[in-house]
Amino acid sequence: MRLLVTGGCGFIGSNFIRFVLEEHPGDEVLNLDKLTYAGNPENLKDVEGNPRYSFQQGDICDGDAVAEAFAWKPDVAVNFAAETHVDRSITSPEDFVKTDVLGTYRLLEQARETGIRFMQISTDEVYGSISEGSFSEESPLQPNSPYAASKAGADLLVRSYVRTYGIDAVIARSSNNYGPYQYPEKVIPLFVTNLLEGRKVPLYGEGKNVRDWLYVRDNCRALDLVLRSGTSGEAYNVGAGQEKTNLELTHAILEIMGKGEENIRYVTDRPGHDLRYSVDTAKLRGLGWRPQQDFESGLRETVKWYGDNAAWWEPIKSGEFRRYYASRYGDI
Repeated sequence: MRLLVTGGCGFIGSNFIRFVLEEHPGDEVLNLDKLTYAGNPENLKDVEGNPRYSFQQGDICDGDAVAEAFAWKPDVAVNFAAETHVDRSITSPEDFVKTDVLGTYRLLEQARETGIRFMQISTDEVYGSISEGSFSEESPLQPNSPYAASKAGADLLVRSYVRTYGIDAVIARSSNNYGPYQYPEKVIPLFVTNLLEGRKVPLYGEGKNVRDWLYVRDNCRALDLVLRSGTSGEAYNVGAGQEKTNLELTHAILEIMGKGEENIRYVTDRPGHDLRYSVDTAKLRGLGWRPQQDFESGLRETVKWYGDNAAWWEPIKSGEFRRYYASRYGDI
């Protein structure tokens, strides 16, 4: 199979490409990535010499770049390319609408023209917050941040192209991922690297927000299964059922790293901060998927990875990152 993967230099995209190359020795991958601040070629340094992997720098909002990628004649297209950080969406929503909605439209148009299967990588955040129980794939989309709204818009575009034009497409809505190569603006790598630097960790509000934590390798297995076996027109929730409050997560990181609570700095909560995400994964489990990584061991592996790979994250946490960080939290 020939896979066009967009946004493959990002966190989940790079892990997915590595997974495909390892698990499917006959597959080939073309990675189309704009290389924004969160797209890092170092994430795939170990596969650059693989003859089954190739790279094209380009923006999914650029119709010519997308057409060039589809001229490679992929069998499927998997769209990871997106602006994803909620905090940035609050201050710069236009970037999210453009990439997440217009970019998805460009890809859908090429999928319609070429007739190949398309998979949209979405998020559990499109459903909004839920106090009890879990969202199913039939739950209404009620996004509460510009990021979540832009992803919901992309999901609805995909649905419309299936219904209107008959394209072959599936959607995967994953819970919070963690693991190696995650850009350190996200909570786990931010907290781990801050502690490694001797800095405090900025915890929103009282830390009561709840997230379901999914190890990235488990997510990649789920996405691969949905891509190859999912029913066209359907969405599939992906979650590990390992819910933690942000305070519980923080304490777990502190314990692993041998740090005390004096390293927590409580900061003003962000606007529209959803209290709890939770998705029902029965449909995906019906395809045979189960998470293999438990949270405790996965978090320990992740902390160790960042400890062993300072040469990867130290250059990132300088320049623009440090200025952005200081503007939000001060010099912690």
